[in-house]
Amino acid sequence: MKVDFYATFRKVVGTKTVEFPLPEESTLRQLIVEIVHRYPPLLQELLDNEGELNRHVQIFVNGRNTPFLEHGLDTILSPEDTVSLFPAVAGG
Repeated sequence: MKVDFYATFRKVVGTKTVEFPLPEESTLRQLIVEIVHRYPPLLQELLDNEGELNRHVQIFVNGRNTPFLEHGLDTILSPEDTVSLFPAVAGG
């Protein structure tokens, strides 16, 4: 599974793209658990106190934003998918 990290997430990870070997039928939620396991500083950035995705985080699967996926974080991923993680960006 290829995961692309952007902006401040990339600074934490140290590179743009990271491969995550996941078992077949893994969900986006399971991928997030693996990301946090490998990069613990991302825990507070990605998840709220209830373990749900923080509102300011945008995760795309093959270019499609998580809220628009039929099963949201429970979407089953395939090894060919590309997942992109974006933190909140502010500016003026």
